[in-house]
Order: sequence, then C-alpha cells, then structure tokens
Amino acid sequence: MNNKRIKAVIVLGIISILCIFIIQIYWIKKNIQFQQNLVVIQNHQDSLNSRKFNEKVHIALQNTAIEIQCLSESSSDLYGSVKQLTSNYFTVDLEDTLNPFLLERILKTEFYHQNIKEDFRYGIYDCYSDSIVYGDYIRFVQDSLFVKEEIESKNKEIADKHLQYKLDTDLHYFSVMFPNRDNHSIEQIPDDVAPWYYLFTIVFLVLVFFIYTLNVILKQKKLSDIKTDFINNMTHELKTPISTIRLSSETLLNEHNEISSDKILRYSSIIYKENKRLEQQVERVLNLAKLDKGEIKFKKEAFNIHEIIEEAKENLEFNQLEELNGIIKLNFKAENSIVYSDVVHITNVIYNLLDNAIKYCDKAPNIEISSQNSKGRLELTITDNGKGIAKENHKYLFDKFYRVPTGNLHDVKGFGLGLFYVKSVLDSMGGTITLKSILGKGSSFIITLPLHKNNQLNELKNGK
Repeated sequence: MNNKRIKAVIVLGIISILCIFIIQIYWIKKNIQFQQNLVVIQNHQDSLNSRKFNEKVHIALQNTAIEIQCLSESSSDLYGSVKQLTSNYFTVDLEDTLNPFLLERILKTEFYHQNIKEDFRYGIYDCYSDSIVYGDYIRFVQDSLFVKEEIESKNKEIADKHLQYKLDTDLHYFSVMFPNRDNHSIEQIPDDVAPWYYLFTIVFLVLVFFIYTLNVILKQKKLSDIKTDFINNMTHELKTPISTIRLSSETLLNEHNEISSDKILRYSSIIYKENKRLEQQVERVLNLAKLDKGEIKFKKEAFNIHEIIEEAKENLEFNQLEELNGIIKLNFKAENSIVYSDVVHITNVIYNLLDNAIKYCDKAPNIEISSQNSKGRLELTITDNGKGIAKENHKYLFDKFYRVPTGNLHDVKGFGLGLFYVKSVLDSMGGTITLKSILGKGSSFIITLPLHKNNQLNELKNGK
C-alpha cells in the first residue's frame, strides 16, 4: 500500500468519525429535548391528578371528622383539623373520644363516596405519649368493597375493654396513609449527562478501532518496505558473485587452448571463492530461518570471552583493518570474564558487531571494546566512529530483514539479518543488547551476558 492510499484511508476514517460524532450529537440533543417535553407533560398531568386526589381525601377526612363530632355531640372547632404531611400521609385532630371500629366504618363510607379506590392504613394516636394505640390496614378489593388485610395474630392490635376505656377517656387524633402512593408523583427527570457518556464511549471505541487499524496498515507497509529492501539487497549481494563466476567460466571456456596454467589457477580460485561466498550467504539465510523457528540447538559451556575478543581483533586487523588504517582498542575492566554460553554463536555475535562497525564507517575505523562486571553479569560495550543511526530507526534495528533506509543507494552489502541474529542469540543465551547512537558520530552496542557461577572456573581465568 503506497503513501497516497494510506493518506486516503486516514482522511476517510477521520471524516467517518466526525460524521458519527455529529449525528450522535444531533440525535442525543433531540432525544433529551423530547424527554424533557414528556417530563413536563407528565409532571403537569400527575400534578393535576395528585391535586384532585388530595382534594378528595381532604373532603372525605373532613366529613369523617364532622360525623364523629355530630355523634359525640361535640361543639369543637374543626377548622384546620385535616393536615397533609406528605403526598400520601394525612392527620386529623379531634377533641373527642374515638372508637376504632366506628372510625373505620366512617372512613370506608366517605372514601367510597369520594370514589377513592386506594388501600389505606389508619392509626389512632395518644396525644399525651404521641404513640399509636390502635391501627389497621384496609385493602381495596373491588369497586365498593374495603376489607381488612389479614395479618399474623402476634402482630395484630386487638381493641379489648381496657383499650376501649382508654380511647373513651383520653384525647386522641388519627392518621391515614395511602401506602401505594409514592411521595413523588413521577420519577425524577432523567440525567442529561448519561446520553453523553454513551456518545463518548462509542466515539472512543471507534477511535480505538481506527487507531488499531491504522497501526496494522502502517506495520504492513513497513513490512512491505522491508521486504522490498531485502529483495534489492539480496539481488545486489548475489548478482556480483554470479557475474564474477559467469565471466570467469566464459574466459576458461573461450580461451581454454591459449590460457596459461597460472590464469587457469587464478580463474578457478575466483570461481571457488565466489561460489563459497554464495554458499555462505544462502547458509546465513537458512540458519536465520532455523533460529527463528527454534530449530538450532545451543551448546552452552564456560569460556573466557576476553580471549574470543582478542582473537577476533587479530583476525580483523590483519584481513580488513590494515588496508583501511583502522584500529581496535581493548579496555578490559571486568575481573570475571568467564561466561556460560554457546561459544560458536557468541563468537559470531562479536564478529557481526565488529563487521558492522567496519562496514558502516566512511573513514578510518576506530573501534573500542570495553568490558566490566555489573550486577552479577558481564557487560561488553563496542563503540565505533561510524555513520551513526537516527533515533527513529533504533526500535526497528533488530527486526528481521530491516536495514536503515538509504533509498536506491546500496553502497553497503547485507541482507539485514546480522543484528536480528545477534539479538536472537543473546535472547537465547539469557543476554541483552541495547543501542546508543548519534547520527554522524557513531554507535555503541552494549551487551550483557550471564557469568558462570562455578568457583572452580577461576582457574580458567588465571590460565591454568
């Protein structure tokens, strides 16, 4: 996928998210407005119903008080005797004696006359102690019938002669409660904030999906670029030896009668070396595939890594650095340099890093290898004065087939497998590798390896 298509996907994705966001905002506002209108209408309707019900209850209770007063031939003033304490709780003050059965009968009659079809609970209170002395629950069962709710006898108040005597001699008031009616006529107005939570949740999930998808697309593009770069590098790596072998073979075939034995030997040597080079390149790719699948068996043993580094220094200075006027400095500070790893693969790791330090240097290579013991491990630092690596490329440097982009310039040969091999081996050995680099000034690769903990290996360190 090219850059234009990726930009198109990003633009279309952003437009889609904005459209979803705008549409959701529009419908949420419409929904909130509709709910608020319903609440206002419902409030008004419930307010009218509640007001009408309260008026009926007031009339019924007022008539009840008047009838009780007439029966007792009392002349007390009943103004303000009926009080509404809550939306479903009423009290009536009287200065007369109260018979509970008479009160119950009158309440049923008056509620029937006022068309009040609600369960109710009444109670008679002692004014002096402000405690209930009698009460009962009356259930509405059909159009004109109120019945007492049957309850367990241990909880039921029974009006005996002693209780009736008290009701006839003390001053009382009674209350009526309608338990099936709530204190609030409707539910509270819905929270206007809740719909916005849903909107933000939806937009957040869409954004997460979009970002994840974009990340996958960018990774695929990166892999595609790496694949293209690998193919280009492999073509350049293999084209040179193949061309050399072809030219040498053609020379031997065309001039086999006139060519001297020295030239035959030279061309044969060229063919052998280039063929060996091709074989090594193919073998490197195959070994990396095996390493990636975990098919390589590592043979761990104790060895002195300082000796491996010194041998690598001598070989590279003789074969490569001499003609480049390069040097390798050693700065060993580690007191314990006996590590427990695969000596063959660790040797390859050292050669890979040193080979990169030489290849990616546009002047005389100046390499320093230092060692120290840190936190029970051996730490190696390989520092060069090469081209350096830009910071944005650091996180990809140890990926398979990855090479720092150079456009169409292929001045340094390689498949992008070396550092992937290095990291894979170190991970398998329980080691680590990190990079510090400044573009144009050079790089430092820091390796840590586990030390061997057998005290007898001190003899190896001392050369015994």
